[in-house]
Amino acid sequence: MFVNLTEVLTNEDKVVSMQTEVQITEISVGGEKYPVLASSPVSFVFTNTGKGRARLEGQADFVFSAGCDRCLKPVEKKLEISLVREVWAPDMAVEPSVYEEQPFMEGFQLDVEDLLISEIVTNWPMKILCKPDCKGICPTCGRDLNTGMCDCDTFVPDPRMAAIKDIFEADKEV
Repeated sequence: MFVNLTEVLTNEDKVVSMQTEVQITEISVGGEKYPVLASSPVSFVFTNTGKGRARLEGQADFVFSAGCDRCLKPVEKKLEISLVREVWAPDMAVEPSVYEEQPFMEGFQLDVEDLLISEIVTNWPMKILCKPDCKGICPTCGRDLNTGMCDCDTFVPDPRMAAIKDIFEADKEV
């Protein structure tokens, strides 16, 4: 969806508020695709800050489905997006590299979905957990450790001591 910013960018001290619906159904982050279960309308306030420049403030909420990073159970995660950006008219850019800073603008048109997807990817959580104390799954048998412990050997030797262990094992072979 595109929003025309000509009025805001060409009229000094102009302020425009609006709400718009977005049709983002899927988020792709790190090669994985996550379905969007719900989203709120996006609220924008555009404020002219000078000749050909405007301040963009936006707010939106998204609920997506993902797997827990430890136990792989499906999790619904809410992501609140709050953004503040400076945009400018295409004729105000002095260098071509300036256009690379706002790939969500096409002339005087703001591509709302591109902007929001960029913000979602930037604000994506490092870990998605079903609960803060999720124990994950057993690396040996694959049992969900949140439902109970398994009988697998969980001893993991310290890799820093591997060289010393080799010395002791070599002495036993006499």
